[in-house]
Amino acid sequence: MATTTESKSREEAPARVIQFSRIDAGAFPFLLIFPAVLVILLVIAFPLLYSLYVSFTPYELLRPNSLNFTWGRALRNYQKLLNDAIFWRSLGNTVIFLAVSVNLSYLISLALSQLMARVTMGQSLLRTLLMAPMMFAPILVGMQFRWFFNANVGLVNNVLLALGLIQEQGQIAWLVDVPLGMITIIIASIWMNIPVLTIILLAGTLSLPRETFEAAEVDGASGWQKFRFITFPLLAPFSYIALTIMSLDIARAFDIVRIMTDGGPARRTEMLWTYITRLAIEDTKFGLGSAMSWITVLLSVLFTLYFFRQLVKARIVQ
Repeated sequence: MATTTESKSREEAPARVIQFSRIDAGAFPFLLIFPAVLVILLVIAFPLLYSLYVSFTPYELLRPNSLNFTWGRALRNYQKLLNDAIFWRSLGNTVIFLAVSVNLSYLISLALSQLMARVTMGQSLLRTLLMAPMMFAPILVGMQFRWFFNANVGLVNNVLLALGLIQEQGQIAWLVDVPLGMITIIIASIWMNIPVLTIILLAGTLSLPRETFEAAEVDGASGWQKFRFITFPLLAPFSYIALTIMSLDIARAFDIVRIMTDGGPARRTEMLWTYITRLAIEDTKFGLGSAMSWITVLLSVLFTLYFFRQLVKARIVQ
């Protein structure tokens, strides 16, 4: 009887409302993000603004007094670069390197992703093996391919010699001849960047709606027609994302070029980033190096904006 009375009293008692105190908005959220903002300002914003200032000065490391900004000499570094034949050669080499590497990497990765999407057994193992090149640092990749294409003890020349395609006295100087030096760098870059692009395209292929392909099969579409009119257009957003990431990654391929050819011979494989290092570090011309760096940044920003506009168009179409 007592138990019944206690249960009734509990039911009749008003429910206790637990109120959690809210943290007053104000400046507290800004205090939380302040450390991250401070790190960004110190690590990214300040060096960028400082290099922009240096690019308008004739600053050289061995002449500390040359870090003086004057309006009359503000654009002198940029004028020197526009009249520099090596700068235009390095810009042309960079454009060729990016265009060939990006396009060949995309075509190879697209083919690999379509083949892997049709594999029913061992796909996890194939993905693991595909990611193997990503485990190597760019410096190691450069050293590896420099040994591959070495004229005397390289693997490529030894294989060609064993197959009887070349003579021992006529071994190919891959890293020295033109245009073989550029070709070897492009091969190394493609080998290192294919895994990321393939994985992105494979993920996009596996996420495509199967109903569309089933309807195409009912209509009698062939494999090429399904790829041409369904797979390839639907992969456009994934393709633009992958191309943007890979283009910016390849554009920073300083390590491979530095290790394999160092811009030589006779500046034939000189890239923008190797020439920047040569100007700023070796020749101590920080003003010229900073100006060239900002030209590279501007080109990268314009290139990225173009790809993002194409990405937005692809999403709107779909």
